[in-house]
Amino acid sequence: MCYGYDGDRTLTESLAARGLGRRRLLRGAAVALGAGALAAGGAASALAAQPGAAPAQAAPGLGLGHGNGRKPLVPPGKISIQLYTLRDALGGEPGYDATLRELSRIGYNKVEQALGYYGRSARELRRFYDRLGIRATSSHDGISETDEALRTKIDNARTLGQKYMNVPYLASGNAADWQRWAERMNVEARVACRAGIRYGYHNHAHEFTTDLGRGRTPWDILSAELDPRYVHLEIDLYWTVTAAIELGESDPEGFSLDVIRAAPQSVLQFHVKDRSATDGDTSDLGTGIIDFPRIFQAHQVKEYIVENDRPDVTPIETARVGYRYLRR
Repeated sequence: MCYGYDGDRTLTESLAARGLGRRRLLRGAAVALGAGALAAGGAASALAAQPGAAPAQAAPGLGLGHGNGRKPLVPPGKISIQLYTLRDALGGEPGYDATLRELSRIGYNKVEQALGYYGRSARELRRFYDRLGIRATSSHDGISETDEALRTKIDNARTLGQKYMNVPYLASGNAADWQRWAERMNVEARVACRAGIRYGYHNHAHEFTTDLGRGRTPWDILSAELDPRYVHLEIDLYWTVTAAIELGESDPEGFSLDVIRAAPQSVLQFHVKDRSATDGDTSDLGTGIIDFPRIFQAHQVKEYIVENDRPDVTPIETARVGYRYLRR
């Protein structure tokens, strides 16, 4: 679930419409991959993600370490976190200000906005972030209902200093809806471009599993209709891997890379959350079965955004584990 939308439920419904049930577990070989090795280097990263663990030793050729003279796969300046992950801490204890201060102490200097500004205006929030050394470089914002709402959305993004804004979730079993949404996103993206902001779309799994008829999926429409001159993609790797598993693909990471390579649009951002080997749910980075080093080696992006829809321990611990994993 991203930004309050239930992608898991939508995936289940899309599969049920095709007469399919959920595949909660990977097949045997892939489960062994998650439990045993995470494919040449993922295990070292998973160990590094554990609280109190010693620094991981990189597998040969992966360039994961900092003392081996090789460039890290994920430069620290490209690490961000989706604030939806921290919603319980932001709206409860310890609260918005204390949570953002802790993110700064962990090492984050970027966040992706979600769930509003918690009682501040965009200008007030920018001043608060500036004091912490944090920048809201991206956001999740739905398609605007009016041109005035679009102008407000873009004005706020400019005030915050954003480089990106992304549509977080759309769902329909009707091809005409996806066509209409793609057309509107192209309009909004052109306006955002004139303001110096990149406009993107964020996937879940149902874009790949929903049957719109004649073999078409929502992803087919989006990849064909979204104007690559103005619209980029923010690929959520948990959801592409999950879509691959539900579709019976034998190589979920390969499926994810095929999605990235085949898209006419540029993939500029990743949402990075892991998948549990036991129940297929989201999990903290490095504790699940996704071979992130393989994906990161094959395609580099501008932002690697930590996320876990249901944090394993606490939201702050998810943030801490995620940052440590991506750094190491």
